[in-house]
Amino acid sequence: MNSPQIRRLDAREPEFLSTLDALLAFESGTDSRIENAVTDILAAVRNTGDTAVIEYTRRFDRLDVDHMAALELPEAALQAALDGLPEAQRAALKTAAERVEAYHRRQIVESWDYTEADGTRLGQIVTPLDRVGLYVPGGRASYPSSVLMNAIPAKVAGVGELIMVVPTPDGERNPLVLAAAAITGVDRVFTIGGAQAVAALAYGTQTIPQVDKIVGPGNAYVASAKRRVFGTVGIDMVAGPSEVLVISDGSGNPDWVAMDLFAQAEHDELAQSILLCTDAGFIDAVAASIAKLLPDMPRRDTIATSLANRGALIKVSDLDEACAIANRIAPEHLELSMEDAEAWIGKIRHAGAIFVGHWSVEALGDYCAGPNHVLPTMRSARFSSPLGVYDFQKRTSLIQVSEAGAQTLGPIAATLADGEGLQAHAASARYRVKA
Repeated sequence: MNSPQIRRLDAREPEFLSTLDALLAFESGTDSRIENAVTDILAAVRNTGDTAVIEYTRRFDRLDVDHMAALELPEAALQAALDGLPEAQRAALKTAAERVEAYHRRQIVESWDYTEADGTRLGQIVTPLDRVGLYVPGGRASYPSSVLMNAIPAKVAGVGELIMVVPTPDGERNPLVLAAAAITGVDRVFTIGGAQAVAALAYGTQTIPQVDKIVGPGNAYVASAKRRVFGTVGIDMVAGPSEVLVISDGSGNPDWVAMDLFAQAEHDELAQSILLCTDAGFIDAVAASIAKLLPDMPRRDTIATSLANRGALIKVSDLDEACAIANRIAPEHLELSMEDAEAWIGKIRHAGAIFVGHWSVEALGDYCAGPNHVLPTMRSARFSSPLGVYDFQKRTSLIQVSEAGAQTLGPIAATLADGEGLQAHAASARYRVKA
């Protein structure tokens, strides 16, 4: 096949920033056909519950079912999937789960309070969500790693019940996904998917209880449904295409860098893979590696399209400039592919995850390093964070004012309330002040 046409840019070019911004721009847009279908599905599930879920599952997943019991997997089925895995897969899944859990246990936030001199007690109560829904893509394109990364922090947070939905088109079940559910202690699993599964979780049906939050990736119908039910329930995020940005000082192996770019590009044609490098010769070497390695990749057509449409090899003057550009991009994944990579961590303000040094390949973070692989995309790392235990906890303020404290705080509150023209607020505060 022909060498992929990945663009070459130089940060010294006068129009570089506008060219970069155009490259980064991604508008998910709205497809009226999808939006209309999702509107109808959400309304049907909200109105008729199980009946609509069964109807849509028969239509879209081609399952011959007539009652919800046929769509719920018993715990024994999950355990059987785990027991039936080849030993290497079972061991890898368990080790990955252990590492993800160990990392997320460090994120636990405890309640706290303090007491002021007059006896007034103030604090924050941290509690887990009662019930969470986890959406997992199904069929051939199944991702057990998504189960680990979403279910484990929820369980660590202490979520009371975790309900997983995973479509099984034509009855095809992925044993790795079910095994991951067994390992992580998912409480209930329903073999449903699409917007109808999101609706069932958000509104509840006769069989599926309403959840407080929905997490997990899905297709355009799932993303649209999650956007629409937000407010009725919480959601994690509506993620965009996967991204990787590699900063190189030219000291690495060009084959490694090329394959790291491939690892994002193979996700889909909208994925983005960008290299920032101080060494023009190394950029040439990476381009040669891309041409050499691509023909042997099973997903080479997807990779080639992604690199051609949204990829770039960019020459920068120095690493300070590279870090400044990285902060502008705010990538989902950032690899510091340098000899002295640790020294540059402090220069990075915006990134979903930072992979430090030549050995810290992003693929390890996807599966087993420990930190969560659910990361902000589309430059949202400027203001948001990876999925974590904190996403499954909520915080409640605690205010216990003593009698003495009311004598101090009452006049202050009343004065401010008067200034806002809220007389009942002022009076309510003054009632607690002794004459």
